[in-house]
Amino acid sequence: MNLDFNIFCKSTTGAAQLPGCFGQGGETSYLQWLLSAWGWTAAVAVCGFVFAMAAGIAVGTLRTLPGRRGLAMLAIAWTELFRNIPLLVQIFVWYHVLPFFVPMLKALPGWLLAALALGLFTSARIAEQVRAALQALPRGQLQAAHALGLRTLQAYRRVLLPVALRQMIPTITSEAMNAVKNSSVAFAVGIAELTQFALQAQEETARGIEIYLAVTLLYALTALAVNRALAVLESRVRVPGVAGAGVAAAGIAPVPAASASPSTSTPSTSSTTSTTSNKSEER
Repeated sequence: MNLDFNIFCKSTTGAAQLPGCFGQGGETSYLQWLLSAWGWTAAVAVCGFVFAMAAGIAVGTLRTLPGRRGLAMLAIAWTELFRNIPLLVQIFVWYHVLPFFVPMLKALPGWLLAALALGLFTSARIAEQVRAALQALPRGQLQAAHALGLRTLQAYRRVLLPVALRQMIPTITSEAMNAVKNSSVAFAVGIAELTQFALQAQEETARGIEIYLAVTLLYALTALAVNRALAVLESRVRVPGVAGAGVAAAGIAPVPAASASPSTSTPSTSSTTSTTSNKSEER
């Protein structure tokens, strides 16, 4: 079967080929539909990830606060609840169940509800990463902050979290890329994102290969762009000697190991020789 990518220049309401692949006067091409779906994917992924970062940092911090067992238990419950329920089920709950009990949620657009579900699911994973990063820091940092007169929350905000978040950037990169990919689940509640576009367009055109190739390419490009952007951020905020920067990254040459020089051993050898000769003369 021959590939026909001209399908993206056709009208969604008929078989007419649109000039320039963009329709006018209310007519829409499959390329326009594809780009619109890409925008909805980005909207769900970005909003979900921003919410996940805010909630994940807060919950992960609560789990490490000294002397706050009640807050730590609440944070543990949050983490275990949202990371042990499948994302698809959470989206169904937010879209179909919660608006029945909380009528004000009916006023929210469906894509935002999907983004909230994605954010809650991802926040549980980020919270565990924040907890691990904070607990990996030396305890002396918190004690030193207290010695300087900082309160516990001030110490977390000004001392601990800045270092921990820098160390977390590689794992945060993975979570951001996962948010892009997991946004595809939003098709289940009718959000017109890339996966929903692929399902409908391939049924209308019978050109599933071309459609899924284009969708796959856009998912890969989006995830790659997120990866490169966070890699640049990591290189700019890295602290020398922290988060894998190492001594070499700081531009400091390693100190050479001390080695025994010939001048050091010569005096001891000559003194031993002279002592032996003196004893021989006395005899």
